[in-house]
Amino acid sequence: MTQEVRFCRADDGVRIAWARHGSGPPLLIVSCWLSHLQHDWQSPVWRHFLDDLGDLATVVRYDERGFGLSDWEVGTEVADFSLSRRLADLETLVDAVGLDRFAVLGMSGGAPVALAYAHAHPERVTRMVLYGGMAAGGLQQSDDAAEEAFLAMIRAGWARPDPLFRRVFTNAFIPGANEQQMEWMDELQRTSTNTENAVCSRIARHQVDVAPLLPEVVVPTLVLHAERDRVAPDWGPKLAAEIPDARLVMLDSANHVLLADEPAWPVFLREVGSFLGEERAQVPVSNLSAREREILLLAAEGLDNTAIAEQLTLSVRTVERHFQNVYLKLGLSGRTARAAAVARVLA
Repeated sequence: MTQEVRFCRADDGVRIAWARHGSGPPLLIVSCWLSHLQHDWQSPVWRHFLDDLGDLATVVRYDERGFGLSDWEVGTEVADFSLSRRLADLETLVDAVGLDRFAVLGMSGGAPVALAYAHAHPERVTRMVLYGGMAAGGLQQSDDAAEEAFLAMIRAGWARPDPLFRRVFTNAFIPGANEQQMEWMDELQRTSTNTENAVCSRIARHQVDVAPLLPEVVVPTLVLHAERDRVAPDWGPKLAAEIPDARLVMLDSANHVLLADEPAWPVFLREVGSFLGEERAQVPVSNLSAREREILLLAAEGLDNTAIAEQLTLSVRTVERHFQNVYLKLGLSGRTARAAAVARVLA
């Protein structure tokens, strides 16, 4: 499996890197605190996520501003990690990729952004999966002295060649990891961003609070959470209790990032696959009109929109509108939508 890496620009000029791989309906992974599109692709901590989710869906993921392959410094703009800025960048990304309707996966610190986006765009988000997520940062749960000590540790140890300080984060995220996996997580921290961005991003995440939005979320939601998660303890049941009709699955793990060889991973994968499959099961091809099915069958013969329009005595714009209706009904988007729709009608 290979990934395609591309770039788009936010409205303030910051370059955002994104990648796509896999096959099937689109699944957008909202960027969390530490990410690097290329480093993660080779990582023993993340590669199983990418491979296995790519078997379920066309996975779209990105490095948020200040991280990974995205711009780290453009004047003073990159240092803005506010929720509104992250949402604006996500809007830009969705448009650049060409997504219409899609599922969303929000993990860890990506969950508040996923929640806010799903709340704002229920017409676009078909399903939402939250893993290891939270709706608010630690501002209400920790005192100022503890947070300042945490930030001081980042400032002192983030860029150091030895991983002593970074290992504190690694132990919290993947306490069940082997030494190779821990070394990769140590290195991801230093590779993914610089000290200044790590501090500014941490402050913004500490202050975020989308909890008031939870009762208003109407998107079907699956909440998964490790039972002994030390990074976001107790948040799984809270999210499921506040989001209407959300389903909760607690996983037998202490890892904030599930590892490939632990029993919780196949459970996670099975639950996510089943949940995403429910959406596809709700949109059978029989829901299409006779004209829509006729157009898809002509497309299966290799006809383009102009040829289809001529054969059916329609305008090209009408044919395009029929295709858009098909994509909406079947929950398809992106450059593979046409091929996926044709495959569905021929199945």
